[in-house]
Amino acid sequence: MSSGLSEPDLPRTAKVRTGPLRSGWTTGTCSAAAAKAASVLLAGGPLPAEVEIALPGASEAFHTPSTGQRAAFVVAHAAQGDGWAEAVVIKDAGDDPDVTHGAHLTVRLRRASEPGVAYLAGEGVGTVTKPGLGLEVGGPAINPVPRAQIAVAIGEVLDLGRQGVICEIRVPGGERMARKTTNARLGILGGISILGTTGIVRPFSTASWRASVVQAIDVMAAQRLDTVVLSTGGRTERAAMRLLPGLPEVCFVEVGDFTGAALRQAVANGLRRCVFVGMAGKLAKLAAGVMMTHYTRSRVDLGLLAEICATAGGTAEAVAAVAQANTARHAYELMRAYGVDQALSVLCDRVAANLERFAGGRLSADVVMVDFDSLEPVGASRGWARARRARQPNRG
Repeated sequence: MSSGLSEPDLPRTAKVRTGPLRSGWTTGTCSAAAAKAASVLLAGGPLPAEVEIALPGASEAFHTPSTGQRAAFVVAHAAQGDGWAEAVVIKDAGDDPDVTHGAHLTVRLRRASEPGVAYLAGEGVGTVTKPGLGLEVGGPAINPVPRAQIAVAIGEVLDLGRQGVICEIRVPGGERMARKTTNARLGILGGISILGTTGIVRPFSTASWRASVVQAIDVMAAQRLDTVVLSTGGRTERAAMRLLPGLPEVCFVEVGDFTGAALRQAVANGLRRCVFVGMAGKLAKLAAGVMMTHYTRSRVDLGLLAEICATAGGTAEAVAAVAQANTARHAYELMRAYGVDQALSVLCDRVAANLERFAGGRLSADVVMVDFDSLEPVGASRGWARARRARQPNRG
């Protein structure tokens, strides 16, 4: 391995898992299911034994490609009173090593005078105290996609265009669960976050997931294709597919945390080209030379991001702000706010150089950064424009 590059081992709890992995549900999905059950009671209906909800992507309200997927959930408990109703759904995280597995996602709805949904953090749900999370400081740590998912679930029962509800989410024991996460370091205090972009927990950070990455590259190489496109998850993969519509679907591989494993297998199969599409957090770690980016094994180097900002011509004020950023996303937002967009491409150059070094110079790498919300490209390594034109299937 080249000097300055590292590939930390998996956490022990991930390494012991073998065999097929069972997917689970995000806290956002479980909250949406509880919210729908509470909506039924608030509307005067009978207590439902189970409810069915849309997963993100199944409605235009999610602002993502339609999947049409829905899922049913058992309602563990429900109650109601004067102007309010609440329900509980117990989270099943599948085989992911998730601290919120078994959590009781509890949603209480109260009628409100203004149409729409207002969100509150109840017991065990964190409050945002620092910028850089894409959420309002002082507000509940309920991410945008779960908010949309919850609103869609409630809207299947109540007319939110004419009536409003206050949605309070509670997670008993959530503050204790949050101690095992990075929430406090990120400025999320008092409990867990309500998360999820697909509604489904897929166990990326496991030895079995690493094996699936290796297998996916083997399958691609067997079809005599020479370009692999790596992304960290479903959203960045969709962005990659839009950027490279001429490549067969088999060329696109979700690597999760296992960039190093993917590169080794690509080299072993004689692949010549790699494109990596990601967001600021993973790219910051790869720029620092960390090729296995599990959150327990690596942290974002804000000093590196500040140095990159300076290299790109950022002012002393901009560099200092980036050095004190709360998260990689916050650093990214600061770079854009200070007009140092070129830093994003410099970051991509660093990542591309590290990918090529890790591969021993046996493949070329191009890197594209996409925005957290729009998924539009905001930075790219120097050879990307030329390479993009050449990224057509080569069947040797």
